[in-house]
Amino acid sequence: MDDHNKTRIEKDSLGELQVPADAWYGIQTARAITNFPISGRRPDVDFVHAHIRIKRAAAVANCQPDWLTAQQRDAIVEACDKVLAGEYLEQFVVDRFQAGAGTSHNMNSNEVIANLANVALGGKRGAYQPVNPNDHVNMGQSTNDTIPTAIRLAALAKLPRLLESVERMAAEYARIAEQEVDTVKSARTHLQDAVPTTLGREFAAYAFTLRRMARQIEACHDPLCEIGLGGSAAGTGLNTSPGYIENVAKELARLTGEAIRPAADLAAQMQSMGDVQNLSAAIRGLTLELTRISNDMRLLASGPRTGLGEVMLPAVQPGSSIMPGKVNPVMFEMLNQVCYQVLGQDHAIALMTQAGQLELNVMMPALGSALFDAMDWLSNAMNAATEKNLKGIRVDRERCASFLHNSVGLATLLNTHIGYAKAAEIAKESEKSGKPVRDIVAEKGLMDIDNFDAIVLKAARDGIVE
Repeated sequence: MDDHNKTRIEKDSLGELQVPADAWYGIQTARAITNFPISGRRPDVDFVHAHIRIKRAAAVANCQPDWLTAQQRDAIVEACDKVLAGEYLEQFVVDRFQAGAGTSHNMNSNEVIANLANVALGGKRGAYQPVNPNDHVNMGQSTNDTIPTAIRLAALAKLPRLLESVERMAAEYARIAEQEVDTVKSARTHLQDAVPTTLGREFAAYAFTLRRMARQIEACHDPLCEIGLGGSAAGTGLNTSPGYIENVAKELARLTGEAIRPAADLAAQMQSMGDVQNLSAAIRGLTLELTRISNDMRLLASGPRTGLGEVMLPAVQPGSSIMPGKVNPVMFEMLNQVCYQVLGQDHAIALMTQAGQLELNVMMPALGSALFDAMDWLSNAMNAATEKNLKGIRVDRERCASFLHNSVGLATLLNTHIGYAKAAEIAKESEKSGKPVRDIVAEKGLMDIDNFDAIVLKAARDGIVE
């Protein structure tokens, strides 16, 4: 029989339990596996790494007389480095929906690190000598301060990827905008024909909006660097080593490259998930704009014969199981779906943010999971839509021109020449007869077609009618 089918007996305050012999986790993790078979989803990798960095930084900060020995520190650091290098990630097994505050995940980390450290020092898994999960790996810490700190660190790790995906999409819209700066088309307000604009202006506005939302998300970065680590169980700093609060923050700053610093009020950082919720709210703002832009892209690409069809999105898959040759805007449909799911995650985060009581928010495991999903899903969806659709988009300039010249909105350009009332009469005549405004204007001798077209282009580009 191999070790995979064998067990070892471990003991905790509740009694004894069998643990798989080849597991690097221990009894408290094993209990959590039994207690929480909920989603089947293991913890987010960035979150695992963030929590391990906290354990590593704590070992360095605690290495001083009467606290942690150099041997224990080095063994813990070595174990942490192995996990951070990508090893043993399969040992982090606690479901995302688990005991309040994340005690189970905290012990999962403590046990894996302790077992790796002890085996490296010549000991056995489950013996927890000379490194104990609670006494040494968790020294000066609590679930209550390590988990919210890990949520912050994981969010900081994901932020650059999210912002890069926003900028990648914005840059593509800006590129198309520059390319189509002279592509005149009809604007639409209330989904009705309006004054002339350009496709370049339309797409440049998308780029501007995305970059503005990115700046709002970026503004959430610095507050996330203020951590409550060192607050221990209730923000009091109970059982922490001398200088621990400052030293552990300094070490985390070195490990992450972020401006990590102790919060002015450690208890507040354990009570409140406000900084995390603010990030979620900023992401919600981006998501609302992405939903709108995605809907616009689907509308602009509608057709090809019976819709707007002003742009053509690359075909990435057959569009129908029954209609041959049909092509659908699937990448932006996908982005819409992700956006709606992210909005749901934000709502869950808001509810869980207000659900904390007194010194602790016990909703942190699910709250963090919802944030991590929102950031990852949105980053991946934006990248996919940009790469698969925006980069291959084609503009039907002839169709844009056809809609433009059939639009009664062109009559607005005559306001400064013949007044609103007469311009309205021409608009009505165009609508009734089906003749383009430019033809009616020429027939009435108000201006020739070339001059009218020049006015349309200048109005579309510069907003000026001469």
